[in-house]
This record gives sequence, structure tokens and C-alpha cells, in this order.
Amino acid sequence: MNMIENNLKVSIKAALKEAYGLEVEDNFIVIEIPKDQALGDYSTNVAMRLAKQLHNNPQVIAQEIITKLMESDNDLDGAEVAGHGFINFRIKKSKIASVINDVLKAGDEYGHNDSGKKLPILVEYVSANPTGDLHLGHARGAAWGDAITRLLNASGYNCLREFYVNDAGVQITKLGESLLARYLQLFGIEAKLPEDGYHGQDVADIAQIVKAEQGDKWVKVDDEDARLQWFRKEGIRLELEKMKKDLDYFRVHFDSWISEQGLYDSGEVEKAIQKVIDMNLTYEEDGALWFKTTEFGDDKDRVLRKNDGNYTYLTPDIANHIDKIKRGYTKLVNLWGADHHGYIARMKAALTALGYPKDTLEVDIIQMVRLVEDGKEVKMSKRTGNAITIRELCDDIGVDAARYFFVARAVDTHLDFDLGLAKKKSNDNPVYYAQYAHARMCSIIRQAPELKHLDVYDMLTHEKEVALLKQINEFPDMVADAALTRMPNKVCNYVQKLAQQFHSFYNACKVLDPQQPELSNQRLALLEATKITLKNALDLVGISAPEKM
Repeated sequence: MNMIENNLKVSIKAALKEAYGLEVEDNFIVIEIPKDQALGDYSTNVAMRLAKQLHNNPQVIAQEIITKLMESDNDLDGAEVAGHGFINFRIKKSKIASVINDVLKAGDEYGHNDSGKKLPILVEYVSANPTGDLHLGHARGAAWGDAITRLLNASGYNCLREFYVNDAGVQITKLGESLLARYLQLFGIEAKLPEDGYHGQDVADIAQIVKAEQGDKWVKVDDEDARLQWFRKEGIRLELEKMKKDLDYFRVHFDSWISEQGLYDSGEVEKAIQKVIDMNLTYEEDGALWFKTTEFGDDKDRVLRKNDGNYTYLTPDIANHIDKIKRGYTKLVNLWGADHHGYIARMKAALTALGYPKDTLEVDIIQMVRLVEDGKEVKMSKRTGNAITIRELCDDIGVDAARYFFVARAVDTHLDFDLGLAKKKSNDNPVYYAQYAHARMCSIIRQAPELKHLDVYDMLTHEKEVALLKQINEFPDMVADAALTRMPNKVCNYVQKLAQQFHSFYNACKVLDPQQPELSNQRLALLEATKITLKNALDLVGISAPEKM
């Protein structure tokens, strides 16, 4: 809620208390922005909501509220009863323009708010297996997860960004075997790749690194098991190193990297199993250990330990989530691929069974991405013939365009990523449109005389100026809402609206007019506030704000 709306609520509460001796909660009073701005700047239906309680006509109640408000609220320019009891408010233009000083004072932190009240929240995203390059699905999850964490941090949450490394299990053994085979092949040895191993170029590339660093050290050995274990670990290390470089290039950074193997080595997996057993939540059948998850909302019970003694994927995942909670995070958010949709119920059931609140874990599913160019799907890289990686995409269209297009649409919908549009240097391309608006503002400011800061901006009364000011006013509310709902696409929507409002203002109002220096100064201040707001909005989704284009 912006300052104007908050003050309006306070004034309405005071008016109700004075007129009727009635005290209401803040959330009882709903302030909205009329679709038709000619009706006013804000409106409320509070009189209609109180009609039954006060045994009075809502129009009479509305008029009484207006009378009290006009006596006490200096920000109001006027108010009228509309329809069956709506109240439409007109705010003084100078009050709307006061947001300029708020923005100039806050600078890079304009839009930041404390709505999160330092709630500890851990967001896990990407978490790709360290067995190959990051591809488009990972890219969408990376951009979305990073934008969520930026929003949460800007809204006063205590947010940790975490990557869970799946470095245990059969797939890692296959990686080690594949890397070893590729390494031996470099020495002319006919080593066969595992049939279900990793046959791609990325493993061949890291085999070259191993050869360069190790020479022929691992060609002839006495202990082949020890050699395979070394190649497992080295494969993980090199794949993670490459992954971190690609994520860094994509402007995605993590505070914490948690190893699945580390959970085994530290005994956390065994502790989790024992906890479930001690709580009488398991039973044995056909030699396997089963978790009674159906008692907690799952569609069937789940195996924790198979009859061969090995654990299922669920077991270390339970240990991982217990570990997150033990570290003090009361809200857990996971971003999972569409193929994990069926996994949500069992994970939530497991945590509920262990006594944690039902809303402890929330999962956002990242739907599929389809690259499209000239109306046709692009499935493979023209350069390598393999699936397109994050780095290849960014090299082709740029990091800004890639991130923006991934975040602009909600992740619960399939995304057709238009490569042709992303490459366009025109207003048809939404990220170009927004960045061009910022560059144009910077250009105007560079040509302008030094800005004189004022206490009151009372000359900004043109409808395009007022519309732009209102858009700036909405920014902190939008940030808080996008953080709460974990919907960074709302930021992209806001960016487009703000850029559009700027262009409308720029086309209608001459910013630098030597004949009107005072008006020019106020418009220049509005421009500076708009520039700051746009830059801050772009930063929330990891997009740069160039000063020249």
C-alpha cells in the first residue's frame, strides 16, 4: 500500500470513529483505483459494507464520511458519492507529486519494503544434476528463481538462495564411468561408454581437462574401484565448476550449495529414517521399508528403503528438508520441473507426518519451454547438433533478453520463446522497449541543467504527468505483491506500463523548455524519479538498465 492509500485509510477510520463511534480494522477498508480515472484517483465501498451494521442508507453513510474527511484530510481535493454508495476521491496533484522526493531520497532502494517482516524463507531452484550442461528448462527456473529471491530480499524477507546438488546415486556412477571411458579413449584405449551413460560432447570436453591436468596417471592402475570413485568425484567437480560459470554469466548466484552425498556422509539421512521409524510412521513389506504417507494426503504409501537395502530418492529429500528447517527456515519454496509434479504430494505428506505445519513447503512447477523462430520450433543447436544450452542462448540473444523473456510469463504456463522477437532492436521487443526508455531518459538528463530539488512539485498537473506519477506511486505495492505471490512476471508487466507512461508523457510534455525554467525543473525531477523507478524494476528481474543505446 502506498503512502497516499495508507493516509486515506487512516482518515476514513478517523471519520468513522468521529461520526459513528465505530472502530474498524485496516483490512476492512478496501481502497481501489477506478478504471475510469475521470471518476477520481481512488475509491472505496466501505459505506456499502457498513450499511447493514449501521442500519443506514450507504449513500448517507458515504456523505457523512466525505463531510468528516473534507474537514480533516488536507490531501483531498474533493470527494463524491457515486452509485449506491461508492466514494470517489480526488487527491491534490501536489500530494501525488510528492512521490518524487520519496524516490529521489530512496534512490536504488525505492520500492523496497518491510512486508516480509524478516520471515526466514529458503528458496531452492535449478538444482540440476551435475551430469551435463544447463539447458532451457534450467534457464527458465534459474531466471524465475533468481527474480523471486530478489523480490523477497527487497520486501524484507530473510531469504536464502540454495542449490541442492544431486551428487549421489546411480546417475553419478554413470557419469564417472562415462568420463573414465572418454579419458581412456584420449590415450587410444578402446574403452566402451556405458550404454545408459552420458554420450554428449560436454563429458568429452571435461575428459580433455582431466587429461591436461592429470596426464596418463589414471591409464594403468591397480585399484580400478578407487579410480572409478576418483572419476565420480572429479566429474562432479568439473560439471559443477562449469555450471557455476554458466549461472554466473546468467547473473544467477546462490548463497548455499547443499550436497546430497554430504547428507549421507554426515549421517543426516540415517537420522531422518530413524526419526520416521521412531514416530511409528513406517512398516515393512516384501523386505522394503514403507512410509505411511497416505495418512497425510498422499495417494499411496512410499518406499523409503528398497528390499536391496538402497534408499529411494525420497529418503535423502526428506533429510534435506529436515536440515533446511533445522537451519531456522520456517518457509521452504522449491522450484521443480514439470516432470516432478507428482512428487509434490509425497514430499508435503512426509513433512506433515513429521509434525511440520502443512504450509511449510510450497512448490512452484516450471513448465516446458519451446524455442520458436520464424514460426518453427528450434530443437537443436546449429553449432553442436545437441540441445541448446543457457550459454548458447545468451550468446545468441544476450542475457537481458533471455532473462526477460523467461520471467515475463508465469512459469505455470508453457512458454513459446520467440527467438526472432528477442533479437529485434525495435519497440516490438519488450526488453528493448523498456531499456530504450531508460536510455532516452538518461540522454535528456545529460542535456539538462543541474536539477534543483524542491519541497513541493505543484506544476505537474498535465494528465500525462499525473498518470506517470501514479504509476511511480504504485511501485512499492507492486513489489510487495509480486514477492508475496512469487510472481516476478508482475514486475515485467509493471516495466511495460511504466515505459509506456513515460513515452506518453515525453510525447505530450516538453521537458526542457528555456521559456519555463521552473516547470522544466519539475519535469526533470519527474524524469529522474521515473528513471530510478524503471532501473530498480529492471534490477528486480536481473535486467540491466543501459544509459546509452
